[in-house]
Amino acid sequence: MGAEKANKEHRGIPKAVFLEDVDSFMSSTSPEKNAAAVLKDFDEQLQKYKYMELNLLQRKKRLRAQVPDIEKTLEIVKHMLKKNEEFQTHFMLSDQVHALATVPPTEKVFLWLGANVMLEYTIDEAIALLTKNLNTATVNADQLEDDLGYLSNQITTMEVNMARVYNWDFKRRKAAADK
Repeated sequence: MGAEKANKEHRGIPKAVFLEDVDSFMSSTSPEKNAAAVLKDFDEQLQKYKYMELNLLQRKKRLRAQVPDIEKTLEIVKHMLKKNEEFQTHFMLSDQVHALATVPPTEKVFLWLGANVMLEYTIDEAIALLTKNLNTATVNADQLEDDLGYLSNQITTMEVNMARVYNWDFKRRKAAADK
């Protein structure tokens, strides 16, 4: 049953069924459902896929921005662990304003967690947390790439299905007009 479930959905993305035989599909639909109604249903499904794609692309963009920040912070914390001595650095006060600061040797660091939340950690705890966050972000980025590829296939399948139904309807109408 697990393989069957995986075949139907890919991390919450429903599978688009390819129409092998448009004639049998159209004859199996309810009589009041003509080609225009089927095309409308397919277009709605296609729009849902495109909306999912937009959301995934936004998440991917956020992750791409997040990973370098985590790597940079991790590098700084590791530097602090390795050089347990006073050092000078420039830090950003605002977008265009930087200040020179002298950082004394320390065993603790403060990390921004987001939503205006900052917590104090020991250097070892900070390294562990940042490493975990970096690994999680990397795995999530890989999953997003996989999801975007799968979603792209589903969008293509729906577009092909729509074209096939449209062509089927065109041929049917042409044949009816020729009679």
